[in-house]
Amino acid sequence: MKRLGEAELEIMLHIWEAGEPVQSAYVHQRLRGSRDWTLPAVLTALNRLADKGFLACEKQGRTNWYRPLVSEGAYKAAEGRGIMDRLYGSSLPNMVAALYDGRSIGEKDLDDLRRYLDELEGK
Repeated sequence: MKRLGEAELEIMLHIWEAGEPVQSAYVHQRLRGSRDWTLPAVLTALNRLADKGFLACEKQGRTNWYRPLVSEGAYKAAEGRGIMDRLYGSSLPNMVAALYDGRSIGEKDLDDLRRYLDELEGK
């Protein structure tokens, strides 16, 4: 799966959050404050996402509707696996240790992870 750039990811997060097909105006409005893009710039980004296979563009009358072709969960799983493979030699313990040692996660996060793993084992 292709990787998204930072701006593309922000757009996709808004589209995934919507949970239904959206118009370019919706995306443009959602980006206000974090990215002050013109509507033509948003349209260009949406078309690139469609070209990359992340979005479908369906024309209804004079309006284009965009819907995701890749689910948020599938993208995050692939991206997470890629980060773990590239940076931590495919080792989850190495990744968690690096995050803990770098103070990116703390004891509460580790407790949450333990609970989650316990739940998985109980299933």
